[in-house]
Amino acid sequence: MFAFWTILTASLTAVACALLGCYLVLRKMAMVSDAISHSVLPGILFAFFLTGSRDSISMLIGAGFFGLLTTIIIEFLHRKGNLQSDAAIGVTFTALFAFGVILVSVFAGKIDIDTDCVLYGEIAYTPIDVWLVNNQSFGPRAVWIMSFILLLVISFIKLSYKELLITSFDSAFASALGIRTQLWHYLLVGAVSLTTVAAFESVGAILVVALLICPAATAYLLTNKLGIMLVLSSFFGVLTAFFGYYLAVAIDGSIAGAMSSVAGIIFVIALIISKIRG
Repeated sequence: MFAFWTILTASLTAVACALLGCYLVLRKMAMVSDAISHSVLPGILFAFFLTGSRDSISMLIGAGFFGLLTTIIIEFLHRKGNLQSDAAIGVTFTALFAFGVILVSVFAGKIDIDTDCVLYGEIAYTPIDVWLVNNQSFGPRAVWIMSFILLLVISFIKLSYKELLITSFDSAFASALGIRTQLWHYLLVGAVSLTTVAAFESVGAILVVALLICPAATAYLLTNKLGIMLVLSSFFGVLTAFFGYYLAVAIDGSIAGAMSSVAGIIFVIALIISKIRG
């Protein structure tokens, strides 16, 4: 059951991330996920300072707030500060993450949080952290959380498929049709922020970034249809979770590291295939 819960948690996370990652790749916003995953550290710390506990809900709220704040600052620097988007991302996430590191170093004696906890996570512990109701276990909390997040992501994409499609491929045409491109930009980034924050507690920020980018980029190499790209990216995400876990078992290494490596290997295979098939 240990392997089952671990792979299930990773698969749910991978599919949720892969679906949103497709739109990030199409919009050339892939590294926004990296910025969000690193800049939520101050939000976690402020949530602890305000509540005095490491309750998951309060930390998710704090991290989610800073995730959205990150995207707002990036957009402000890009549009008002005339910075290129990649420069705006780099400035924002390094500044916020460094601020979080300073808080950890200053208050390290008072809180049981470190940067490794946020960056690397430990998906191997998810089967142990169960949801208890009247002393009865209902399975790992991470499975319930990521199932809910995946349901939200699927519903969001299904209800706004047309708007996301048009704004991702041609924002000028979307504006001409009366579609509020900025609104859909923030809704998409908000969904990415929510998914990233919900996932990093279990799998860590680095694996979240890998799952957001690699399956979507792999699918992008193999098709030019968005619907097929969404399906393929989800499939590659599940493959990453399955083979990554058993690779980690075989080498007795980090599960998150093995999954990220498998995601990279699948991408390289797809790259070779796409070059051969033209």
